[in-house]
Amino acid sequence: MRAGRISKAFTLAVAAVLALGACTAAPPAPEGSTAATASPGGNVTVLEPSPFTSFNPDSTTGQGATNARIDYATHSGFNYVDNNLKLVRNDKFGTYEKLSDKPLTVKYTINSGVQWSDGEPVTAADLFLEWAAGSGYYNDATLDANFKVARGNAYFNYAGDTTGLSQTSMPVIGDNGASLTLTYTKPFSDWETALGSTVSIPAHIVAARVGLKDANALVTLLQGIPKGDPAAPVKANPELRKIANFWNTGFDTKSMPDPSLALSNGPYLVKGITAGKDLVLTRNVDYNWGTVPTLDTVTVHYTARPEAQIAALKAGKADIASPALTQDSAAALADAKSGGVQTQVGASLGFDQAVLNFKGVLAKPDFRTAFLKTVPRQDIVDQAAKPVNPGATVLDSFVFRALQTPYKESSASNGTAAYAAADIDASKKLLAGATPTVRVLYNKDDPVRSTEFNLMAASARMAGFNVVDDGKGAGQWLPALKAGAFDVALYGWTSNPTGSVQVPQVFRTGAVSNLNNFSNTVVDQLAGQLAQEPDSAKQDALKMQIDKLVVGAGYGLPLFARSAAAANGPHVAGVMYSPVPVGIWWNVWDWKYVK
Repeated sequence: MRAGRISKAFTLAVAAVLALGACTAAPPAPEGSTAATASPGGNVTVLEPSPFTSFNPDSTTGQGATNARIDYATHSGFNYVDNNLKLVRNDKFGTYEKLSDKPLTVKYTINSGVQWSDGEPVTAADLFLEWAAGSGYYNDATLDANFKVARGNAYFNYAGDTTGLSQTSMPVIGDNGASLTLTYTKPFSDWETALGSTVSIPAHIVAARVGLKDANALVTLLQGIPKGDPAAPVKANPELRKIANFWNTGFDTKSMPDPSLALSNGPYLVKGITAGKDLVLTRNVDYNWGTVPTLDTVTVHYTARPEAQIAALKAGKADIASPALTQDSAAALADAKSGGVQTQVGASLGFDQAVLNFKGVLAKPDFRTAFLKTVPRQDIVDQAAKPVNPGATVLDSFVFRALQTPYKESSASNGTAAYAAADIDASKKLLAGATPTVRVLYNKDDPVRSTEFNLMAASARMAGFNVVDDGKGAGQWLPALKAGAFDVALYGWTSNPTGSVQVPQVFRTGAVSNLNNFSNTVVDQLAGQLAQEPDSAKQDALKMQIDKLVVGAGYGLPLFARSAAAANGPHVAGVMYSPVPVGIWWNVWDWKYVK
């Protein structure tokens, strides 16, 4: 199994991952197998809902699902997450080792022979540039409430979370440019995925485009620039600004660019792009630092509507798609089975939840518990989730997904069992005759959220709550959520497939994704420990404690994991689910053409 990578852009920053849909999920076995007739070479056609626009999916202008998937197929790195959400090292690309715990020190070494598709070696300079963009090291900006620069300078427009790399000092390059060593100022739980899971941007190309001699000259320039200090901002550095500006937007394109901007170090190369129509990948014949693919080409077409994707599969005009699941598309997929279309459906890392605001009418603990006692979670699953996935179940944890090993233990002990079914009588007793008015915020353009609201509101009204429908359109609900204009909000997160830093980002007092004014001193202490705990077993223990405290405080209730589908026609083998955000692309190197 060749190395896939972790996208550095999948964080819990609210603007990026408030879930309206979901990612793909863990696989049931495909119905039947065509592997015996698979043959080397050939082409398969994949349908994506949106066009390709950038070779840099880690920039704010380049982030996007299609960009991330093409990056995944054309680049490699030190590790990947498999279809069981396990972190696996790719020792064929290189190695990384923790040299010390105090201070946390990590050394990355790239193997000899790993190269860009123009023949230049992948080196520590490429890692250094990745660190410069992902650490925020040079920034001295102060941001306003809307995350815009109020004073100072922000250089690299990085779309991911800088929590980990911002805690590192200037990297040290060694072994004749083959290694890079990072030293952290304090422990960091997710150090294995902080750098190098994907090496996507060639430093030697950035150097050439900004007028520098080579990648070493780029590194030398960056090494000479001091760390930014928001408390004492200085005049913008013009050379750094030029480098950052090219990193930010220089790889954005809707058509086939100069080949130097489309370099690969992975199993496939981008051969051609027709703006808004298609993108063609061809096998990278030099690639041997991972599982070598067998397809000659992969053609990507863009089709937004799920019904059109399924029709193309059924007609044999496409081979692979991940159509968004609705009742209509689920029925269409079932109908397409007779035409040889195989479908895998399952739960994803995206999940729905009901969250209570700790300011306002629900600041009173008894009112919070009373409202939660009315939430008909099983009815919500039956009517909102099962129509697209008959196997859908109630989700019983805020911090673990059912695919993860600690889920069973945490869900059995975190207190969600007390809310297994709505208990109107218990709610009435807690209200003691009161009739609180609660505003429920949700995306009314999402039929699933509308179903959740209707079921929840009817149940809460039976207990005596005066429920106000505060649903807003797709363009209005998120600003209202961020402004705290709700008593109850229905929304979701898409979790990282590995790691722990997303938990503090949601539950710590004042954290960027703490949207409901939740504050608990013990949770804050545990979250601080979690962000610095490198041992995975100890991380799980801390997360289980947080899960229990959050439920016990009346934070809200998890509802269910969103479902997703992956479908393929009869002329491709090897298509498998993974819950990672790139979906079925996770094992693109295993796809094979079937005659």
